[in-house]
Amino acid sequence: MKNLILSLFFLILLSSFSSDDHETYLSVTEIEYRQDSKSVQVISRVFIDDMEDALSRRFGKQVSLAYKKDLSANKDLLEKYYSKKLSIQSNNKDIPLKLLGSKFDADQIVLFLEGKNVEDFTSVEVENLVLTDLFDTQKNIVHVKKGDIIESMLLVKSKGSGTVKF
Repeated sequence: MKNLILSLFFLILLSSFSSDDHETYLSVTEIEYRQDSKSVQVISRVFIDDMEDALSRRFGKQVSLAYKKDLSANKDLLEKYYSKKLSIQSNNKDIPLKLLGSKFDADQIVLFLEGKNVEDFTSVEVENLVLTDLFDTQKNIVHVKKGDIIESMLLVKSKGSGTVKF
């Protein structure tokens, strides 16, 4: 219950900023293990303007994500960026993530990723360095759900990874 309240608070906080002048740099990523499909499903929320800046700097070209067609045109860049900035390991094995799609939610992009053929685990290590290359004060909230258990962690540039045990 505490994690649910905390999640709701941060989601409200995250969606209350305008894209023109936010001073808080925050992303929220939800990771869920689905035993029935042996998959890890990931939903990550980031501010549009921050992701545009990060992609533009990393790939050396101006990137716009303002329209749905921009999301489609830059899907490969988003997937490349996330493959370097978000990693999940279980049973000492990397879980490769594939970007399934994305959508807009106010001034944020919601990204949907999936890792397949994931065996059951008792612990999972997550590294989330999304946007930390752009903002030293970036905070990445990560919620990991397995069954009815949800564990949360706050990852920052200096401590970009954490382990959750079930």
